[in-house]
Parts: sequence; C-alpha cells; structure tokens
Amino acid sequence: MTSPHTLDLPPVDALLDTVRVVALPMRVKFRGVTVRETAIFRGPAGWGEFGPFPEYQDAEASQWLRAGIEAAWQGFPAPVRESIPVNATVPAVPADRVGDVLAGYGGAVPAVKIKVAERGQSLADDVARVAAVRDLLPDAELRVDANMGWDQDQAVVALTELAVYDLEYAEQPVATIEGLAAVRQRLRDKSIDLKIAADESVRKVEDPLAVARAWAADLIIVKVAPLGGVRRALEIVQDAGLPAVVSSAIDSSVGIRAGVALAAALPELPYACGLGTLSLMEGDVTREPLKPQDGFIAVRDVAVDEGLLDEFAVTGERRDWWLDRIRRAHAHLVS
Repeated sequence: MTSPHTLDLPPVDALLDTVRVVALPMRVKFRGVTVRETAIFRGPAGWGEFGPFPEYQDAEASQWLRAGIEAAWQGFPAPVRESIPVNATVPAVPADRVGDVLAGYGGAVPAVKIKVAERGQSLADDVARVAAVRDLLPDAELRVDANMGWDQDQAVVALTELAVYDLEYAEQPVATIEGLAAVRQRLRDKSIDLKIAADESVRKVEDPLAVARAWAADLIIVKVAPLGGVRRALEIVQDAGLPAVVSSAIDSSVGIRAGVALAAALPELPYACGLGTLSLMEGDVTREPLKPQDGFIAVRDVAVDEGLLDEFAVTGERRDWWLDRIRRAHAHLVS
C-alpha cells in the first residue's frame, strides 16, 4: 500500500499528453490578477490541477505538481462527511463594493474571510471593509487575512482596532513564526481575545510543524497544492495537533475538488473552510462548478467539459511556458 510519504510518479510525457492550459476570467481582482491561468491534466483516477503562481520557483511549484498527480493518479482518501461549510472571501475592494462581492456567494454565508493590509491601502480602508461586511452580515463569523502585510507593531495596532468587529481569527498578520508568537502574546497582554492563524508559516517553510512547536498560532490554514497533496496535508494536521481550516488558491473546480477531499477526510472540522473562491471567478472547466450553496459545498467529483477547455484554452508561447514549468517541476520531484 502507498504510504502518505510516497507517490508513484508517472513519466512526464504522461502528464504532457493530457495537459490543458486555461485562462479563467475573474469577477474581481484577487491577488493582483483578473485572469487566472492554470493547467489541468488527466490520469487513471481523474483530473489534477497544476497552478502555482508565476513567481514560484521550481522547488515550491513541484509540490503543486505532486498534489495534482496524487489527484489524477491516486485519487483521494475516503470522506467522513458529505458536505463542507465554506466561508465567503472578500478581496481588498472598496467598502462600497463589499455587497457586490458577497452577492456572488448566494444564500446563507456562515463566515467571511476579509483581505486586509493590502499594499497601497490604509488601516482606514481595512476598517471600512470589515465594518461593511459586519453591517451586511451581523451574525456571520468574520476572519481577516493580512498575508504577512504588517510588522509586529502595525499588526497589534490594526488588530486592536479590528477586534471590535468580533473577529473569529486573524490569519498570518506578520511574516515570521517568531512574529506570530509575539503578536499573539501582545494581544493577550492587552486582554484582546483574538485567535491567530498561520498560513504562509505552514505552507512556505521547510518545516510546516515549526509554528505548532513554537505555540505561535491557535489554528493552521492548510492548502492541498503547496503541501504536496491531500495525504501529506492530513499528516501535517495530525502532527501539528491544532485545528485546521482548509483553503484554496484561486483554483478551478479541479483544484477545489482536492481541497474538498481534504476537508472531507479530516477527523474534525471546527471552522468553515476557504474553498469558495470560485464565486470570485467568471470561468471554470466544468458546467457544474464546485461553488457553495447556502454556505456548503457537497463532496462530489467534477465533470470537466471539453467545450470549456476549448473556450478558455491558452495557446502559443504561454502554453509552452506552462509545459516547461511542468517539466521542471517534475524533474525536481524525481531528482
């Protein structure tokens, strides 16, 4: 039996033979992009996705490829639940656009993740955005995500002000594990009861368990692709001993399916997951996107549509660029 540590890698030609590169338009700018390019490929177990962001180097990108190969060649662990609670995501939009973003999620919204600390914006912008969400959804759980955008002093000031909106947790307010621990303690010294979540300090470090050993966070954010697959992510959550929130990375429904598989296989799932990012997008590779309905995503497979693959196809030099990334990432995995 294949262990969580091992995965039989197919030859790179087996990947390249089925690769389809697509450019999916987005409803709002997110992470600085309005069109999301990604690659999907088919294996004996289904479809996998390879969508590391352009700035990622081969070592980091190789884990995204490993996760896609797991999905397409190995499949997913057995689920322990049939649906996944999902938060809405509000990018760093002006406060008067918050309602439009939330409308894309439809139905009930149990929780909302709000982007803050955007470069070029101010704390006043963040406060206005969070206040707008709280005004529209007085009963929802709110969490903010700074993506390492503050230093320690800025984080303490900002989170002290934002905490009045009854936040569930703050995600990666600063860059380092030591910084997370310091911010967490300084908030407690001010009697501010706000949980700290680690994201980049789990998925962008050599040792994803370091944050747990340092008591630097109250929970961890786990993403299938950068952690190398569902089984590896499950093991990290188990070893960390902290509650986990499964999140996505602006994936197509193929990538969201892997996140749903992770959330479905976790023994405990105390928080709504960040798997609703397809609601920020106009395009997908299936006619039945894995979008939340009334705050939940059903655990189901994805039927990729050939017509949509053709409609959103990337060709020419951009396609060649993606194929070369796959070759390099594959070489890194087998080296």
